Amino acid sequence: MKYALLSDIHSNLHAFEACLDHAQKQGVERIAVLGDLVGYGAFPVEVVTRCQEIAHSGGIVLRGNHEELIQSHSLSSALATPSLGGQTAEWTHEQLSPAQRFWLEILPLTAQDDALLFVHASADAPERWRYVDDERIAALSLDAACTNPDVHYVFGGHVHHQSLYYRGTGRQLMAFKPTAGVPIPTPKHRHWIATVGSVGQPRDGNPRAMYAVFDSAAAKLTFHRVAYDHMAAARSIRQAGLPEFFAQRLETGR
Repeated sequence: MKYALLSDIHSNLHAFEACLDHAQKQGVERIAVLGDLVGYGAFPVEVVTRCQEIAHSGGIVLRGNHEELIQSHSLSSALATPSLGGQTAEWTHEQLSPAQRFWLEILPLTAQDDALLFVHASADAPERWRYVDDERIAALSLDAACTNPDVHYVFGGHVHHQSLYYRGTGRQLMAFKPTAGVPIPTPKHRHWIATVGSVGQPRDGNPRAMYAVFDSAAAKLTFHRVAYDHMAAARSIRQAGLPEFFAQRLETGR
């Protein structure tokens, strides 16, 4: 089975469609969207609608912290302290229908398919939205996931960077630096944890969208970078009246 692993779409329809088109050309058979469908970008309705279609077609769609943020019970506290994130959350809340907000609210935090566990943040406490951004947190997440002996792979997002860690013969995790487009052997006799990057808001100085493809039959993981019309996505943010910062972030990849 070939899986397309996409996370942190952030209402960026241009990037999302580009990654989905790219994934189709890789021959993917199942799509997994690992949370943060909304926030920051100009197309929350369209992105949520597309994710609903993916879910209805047998794909996996998870809840991220931004799906939590736009709910009424979270929004009031977010707006108590003025911030750019709070402004976009309020705008996103108003764009979405009650039915769409409810659908986002009841999305699962994790999902398992065979030896794969999908999560937005850290598997040890997914509701705390902990960033898996170093070996220590990656180990906590992997240990929690692997209390289920069937799980050998953990895939998440949240950190907006692409990373891969594995456990070798000892208990310590080893970091592996991926290269875009190069398949990485990920044999099942080891345990692996990866963050697949952000489709809609990369933050490494490269504006190209991020996602990954996992081939479970070949036991190979390939991280991808996909060029898209990021300038058009930035213009859409400005046209929607959203904070200029988020438009500039798409233009610079930071």
